[in-house]
Amino acid sequence: GAVGGPVDEGSVGAGAGTVAFGFKGGIGTSSRLLPASLGGYTVGVLVQSNFGGVLQVLGAPVGKELGRYAFQNARDHDGGDGSVMIVVATDAPLSDRNLRRLAARAIMGLSRTGSSASNGSGDYVIAFTTASSVRRRSGPAGGGATSAVRAIEDLGNDSMSALFQGVVEATEEAIYNSLFMATTVTSRGRTIEALPMDRLREILTKYNVTNR
Repeated sequence: GAVGGPVDEGSVGAGAGTVAFGFKGGIGTSSRLLPASLGGYTVGVLVQSNFGGVLQVLGAPVGKELGRYAFQNARDHDGGDGSVMIVVATDAPLSDRNLRRLAARAIMGLSRTGSSASNGSGDYVIAFTTASSVRRRSGPAGGGATSAVRAIEDLGNDSMSALFQGVVEATEEAIYNSLFMATTVTSRGRTIEALPMDRLREILTKYNVTNR
């Protein structure tokens, strides 16, 4: 069953064999809590990072500084970078339409890390809500045993923007966490190196990211 506490991230579970930006990828999580004035809802994101591009961290060109990035040798073709999987969960009462809209915004967080969704990439996002007010109930509806009308209470479109911002930020951070928590893995004669954290700190300092 589900338990509380820290979530395992990095080279664990389905993330054991993944590669992102040429470094060891893995499982990453993050979340955002909206202020009470905006509903107090939570949006959480879990990613399995397995894709390519040119890694940037909060705008700093990390991949280029490390000399490891897509098409650095000006090749015309690329062998493919795998597919990232993103799961978005929220307790906001969202309709299926607004869940699709929320899922679409997660891709914006992906792009902020430097992904370009290369040819053949099968990146996808699924989103769900735990809110009971939007569940489709079976059996007779209120208003009489023969009534076909069932009412649900869901968040209006005008209240979605804060959730959109939250899922973009959480997706970006979850991808960073998947890289930062990953460890170097050797399997079947191949070694995938983890992102060098000491060099990462130097690069972030160089571009004044650590001072923000």
